[in-house]
Amino acid sequence: MIDWNEDQIELREGLSAWHEAFSADHVENDEGSVFSWQKWKLVAESGILSLPFDERWGGLGQDLLTTMYVLEGLGEGCRDGGLNFSITTTICSVGVPVERFGSPALKDKYLPQIIAGDAIGAHAITEPAGGSAALQMRTKADRDGDTFILNGSKTFVSNGPIADLFMVYAKTHPDGGPLGITAFLIEKDTPGFEVGNPIKKMGLRTSPLSELYFDDCRIPASQVCGRVGGGFLVLDHVMKREILYSFIVNVGEMQHRLGKVVEYAKERLQFGKPIASYQAVANKIVDMKIKLETSRKWLYDTAEKLVRGDNVTTDMAIAKLLTSQANLDTSLAAVQIFGGNGYMAEYGLEKEVRNAVAGTIYSGTNEIQYNRIASMLGLS
Repeated sequence: MIDWNEDQIELREGLSAWHEAFSADHVENDEGSVFSWQKWKLVAESGILSLPFDERWGGLGQDLLTTMYVLEGLGEGCRDGGLNFSITTTICSVGVPVERFGSPALKDKYLPQIIAGDAIGAHAITEPAGGSAALQMRTKADRDGDTFILNGSKTFVSNGPIADLFMVYAKTHPDGGPLGITAFLIEKDTPGFEVGNPIKKMGLRTSPLSELYFDDCRIPASQVCGRVGGGFLVLDHVMKREILYSFIVNVGEMQHRLGKVVEYAKERLQFGKPIASYQAVANKIVDMKIKLETSRKWLYDTAEKLVRGDNVTTDMAIAKLLTSQANLDTSLAAVQIFGGNGYMAEYGLEKEVRNAVAGTIYSGTNEIQYNRIASMLGLS
């Protein structure tokens, strides 16, 4: 594993001072599907949104691994899983692609807003009919001089109801395949663009989600992120960071869960002995530890390979698949070990199960990850 230096440890510990405030009322807010604007103000003040971005726009200029290390600490310290998800979403959806592919004008205008937390980001990829088949999207953007006219809809847009900036992927060439998609940065009040109402969901309820609708929505060509027809390159870059950033948060959540379970198993008496002394319980806890460490290693190892410029297609799929399944498995194990208490909402463990289910679906379903790995093995 990586030996973190004093500066990295100090940065993570410094941001941990905000975690208690981030966690406030997390059970109640989840029950009511409440996104807390007060918490978002604290998120902005904490500086966590500035981690991976260059100092010229107000960022902290941290590298990929350091950013992941701090975000792992966020997962360990903050019990509001929806807030954690909204944080990584706003970083990855707009900030990451604009810094890598945006024009100087886009960078100067929008990166300071994302970094300061003044603007919340979202990306619009999935469509009602397409699901995980991103290349089958129907939302189209037709060129009209110096503008594009967008028509279509998107669904499952995390941060949708609260976002100020949207990275929208649309077809600019009907038969172009991967070269027929373009990324557009769209402001929320653009004429012809409508954000749907929040959609009720199983977990991550404090991170609102909605549909988007485009009806002859006219976008200046200057709002293209990257080049026309280069949207798939933008999306590939974004999804790699989304997996690394959001699922390393899950590793932090698993670390906290393990500590909670170990403490409870040592204190909870059954038939005159701590339940930790029973092999059935101890084995569940050991499995939690193994899944935690396996997930952590795969994510950091994959990040190191990405930084080196290696092909990480298979590694990314494995890391995403393993971590999302481990997060779900360990959340269920925690409920089982806590017994009736684990089933009660006030302990927060049943919420973690509901949150964890989402990880097997977003960032490419686990079934898609299996297909991707099979393809890399030459099986399909």
